[in-house]
Amino acid sequence: MRSVLKGRDFLTLMDFTREEIEYVIDVSLEFKMLYGVRAPHEYLRGRVIGLLFEKPSTRTRVSFMAAAAHLGAIPIQLNPNVMQVARGEPIKDTARVLDRYLDALVIRTFGQEIVEEYAEWMERPVINALTDLTHPMQGLADLMTIWEFKGRGRRIKIGYVGDIWNVCHSLMIISSIFGYEMYIARPKGYDADKRVLDFVDEMSRRSGANIVFTEDLEEAFKDADVVYANTWHSMGGPEAEKDKRLRDWAGYQANEEDTKVAKEDFIFMHCLPGYRGEEMTDAIIEGPHSVVFHQAENRMHTEKAVLALVVP
Repeated sequence: MRSVLKGRDFLTLMDFTREEIEYVIDVSLEFKMLYGVRAPHEYLRGRVIGLLFEKPSTRTRVSFMAAAAHLGAIPIQLNPNVMQVARGEPIKDTARVLDRYLDALVIRTFGQEIVEEYAEWMERPVINALTDLTHPMQGLADLMTIWEFKGRGRRIKIGYVGDIWNVCHSLMIISSIFGYEMYIARPKGYDADKRVLDFVDEMSRRSGANIVFTEDLEEAFKDADVVYANTWHSMGGPEAEKDKRLRDWAGYQANEEDTKVAKEDFIFMHCLPGYRGEEMTDAIIEGPHSVVFHQAENRMHTEKAVLALVVP
C-alpha cells in the first residue's frame, strides 16, 4: 500500500495533521468493509511486527495480533520479563537490536518517554499502543466510531466522565483537532497533563473546538451527542489512591437518570475494561444507546490501517 506515512512513528496524535488522521480513518473504514466480506488484503505479507507489552491487555493485544495477521504479517509477542531489559540492558541497546529483526515495534508501557526513546534509536516505525500520557490507537477507534454513528462533518458535543488519563488525553486531542465540543466532568483537583493542555489550547484556537472542565455532571451531559465514560482509577495510576478515588468520584456516573439531559439519540462509549456500578451502570452499557462493542471492534480496523500505512 502506497502511503505518505511510510516509515513514520506513531507515538501520539499530536504529531499528525487533521488531514493525516482523516486519511487513517478512511483506510480503516475501507479495511472494515474488506473484513466484513472477507476479501483478502495482505499488504504486509512477510513483514514481522513485534509487540512489547509491559501492561496487561485484552483489546490492544488481540486486535493488533489480528490486524497483523489479516495483513499477512507475522506478529511476535515480546515478554519484557524475559528480555534483557528486565535486568538492566539500556533501551538504546535493545532498540538497535530489535530494529534489525523487526519491521515495526508496537509498545504498551508506562512513561511516554519510553516509546520516545525506542523511536529515537530505531529506524523502523515505533507505534504507541498505550502510555500513561496518551492512547492514540484508542483515539482513532473513538473517532471512527463517532463518524460511523454521528457523521464526520458535524459539530459534535462529547460529554466525558472518568479519569483524566491517557484515553481522556487522546480524546481531548482529537476534539481539539476536529473542532468538537468536549465537556469533561470530574471532581475538583483532577486535571490534564500540561503537555496535552498546551497542545489542546493552541489547536482549539485554530479549529474552534471548545474543551471545558467542569465539576457539574449535568453540564457535561446536557445536549451531548456522545456520552463517554471511563474508569475512575486507570491502569498504571497510583493504586494507593484507589480508595480515595472511589470516594471522590462517587456520583460521577453515566446512568439512566443522569443521561436524560443528553440528546435523545446520543451514543454511549467506553474504552473498556469498565467497572459496572462505578463509572457506568449495567443498563447503560447494555442499553440501546451503547456502541461500546462496535467501538472495540474498530480498534482492530484502525490499528490495521496504521500498520498498513506506516510499515515500510
